[in-house]
Amino acid sequence: MISRRRFLQVGGALAATGTVACDDVPPAVAAWLQSPEPPAPPPDSATVDLVSHAISRLSFGAGPRDYARVRRLHPQLHLAVEHYITQQLATETIDDRDADRRLARFDELRASLGELYEYKEAVLLADLTSATLLRARYSERQLHAVMTDFWTDHFNIDASKGDCRWLKAADDRDVIRQHALGSFPALLRASALSPAMLWYLDGRMNRRAIPGERPNENYARELLELHTLGVHGGYTQGDVMEVARALSGWGVRSRHEVVFGLGTVEFHPDLHDDGEKRILGHVVPAGLGARDIDAVMELTSLHSSTAMHVAAKLCRRFIDDEPPTAAIRRVADTFTATKGSIRSTLQTLFQTPEFLGARRTKLKRPFHFVASALRATDATTDGGPALHEVLQRLGHAPYQFPTPDGYADDQASWLGTLLWRWNFAAALTSGRIEGTRIALAELLRVVGGPEKLPTHLLGRHLTPDEQDAVGLSSDTLAVLLASPAFQRY
Repeated sequence: MISRRRFLQVGGALAATGTVACDDVPPAVAAWLQSPEPPAPPPDSATVDLVSHAISRLSFGAGPRDYARVRRLHPQLHLAVEHYITQQLATETIDDRDADRRLARFDELRASLGELYEYKEAVLLADLTSATLLRARYSERQLHAVMTDFWTDHFNIDASKGDCRWLKAADDRDVIRQHALGSFPALLRASALSPAMLWYLDGRMNRRAIPGERPNENYARELLELHTLGVHGGYTQGDVMEVARALSGWGVRSRHEVVFGLGTVEFHPDLHDDGEKRILGHVVPAGLGARDIDAVMELTSLHSSTAMHVAAKLCRRFIDDEPPTAAIRRVADTFTATKGSIRSTLQTLFQTPEFLGARRTKLKRPFHFVASALRATDATTDGGPALHEVLQRLGHAPYQFPTPDGYADDQASWLGTLLWRWNFAAALTSGRIEGTRIALAELLRVVGGPEKLPTHLLGRHLTPDEQDAVGLSSDTLAVLLASPAFQRY
């Protein structure tokens, strides 16, 4: 029974919470309101088991309760993993109220296209970065967050170019996140007509105002080279020019041109080349007008080279930097058979023996590393400027890659960041990152004590060499987060 003195203490603290944000509830109140959960045992294995592997690949890293939660889904290991994969693919059925509550303060990210222009561009970028960090840290829809990250690079837009400074927030919301686990043709079309993409790759400048005027081919080239068929996908320079002709006439209302309807995408028939085109060996008849884009989407979104290109990138993300051809072909076959269903394509990928056997073959990119450290330590964070600075120093600040190919997804591109990773691990565990804290005693209680911490963080028992390294340190947690094993997933 709670004492009268304790009741008054908690009552006073509860009253104080009425004047603070939800994330700032005093620890005394949080501890009283929530009865302690029983410990959540981590893996107990010398090697990374299937559950740890699946969590590490489908998420930004295991939190201290995740292994036990997945393990409880079924007594048999492989069936527990199947249930976990099914849950993550059905993202709309996952209760994500905790993450939603933390994201509620970003009203501007829910603003209409025109309203986005009312905000300072630096504020929008900062809040978009914070929201991305908070989803990676707190969302239960982890596979959706991972695929949002994947498609953000696939359809890269540098938020510093022109009106992208305002419009990227809408692109992230209405294009990438809306279609991240949906239909690839729908995602491709949404990206093609995204006001941010029309700005970034100069689609809005692709006009035929006079007969014979040469189209702007920037977007057409990246559409074929990066977004669909791939650099070796069999298209020609002639195809690039014909696609550019087909996509001419689309524009975006700019703040330099109009006052009302900022960011609105419009088709201008008088600026469109409405003649016959020949694209990828197919004739697109004259006179289609705005429907030329439908022909381009139909010819590219489900092309056999597109299936292989997308499948190879997915296998690179989820299997290995050099994924086996057999896995790529199997994933591409499902992509084609399901008309570009991203869920079905991933389901096939996660069933391949190559995926199931590829344990810790990938180096975490810096954003992934930071997010996984926050998740593994159960850190509380505001996702604020201090973490933005960390990502800048690591060379992986979201929405700031300048070229259309997006941030690289291979080990060689990120080996130069290891020193900064170690510095981050030390700063995180010593409480030197403003807005982010680790409750170490509670973390140790949840995982079952200090001796269980390494197996939670690494997904397996320490090797003898790792035991020696940890034993020589006064900061076990920092050493484990900076270890080669934690850098991989």
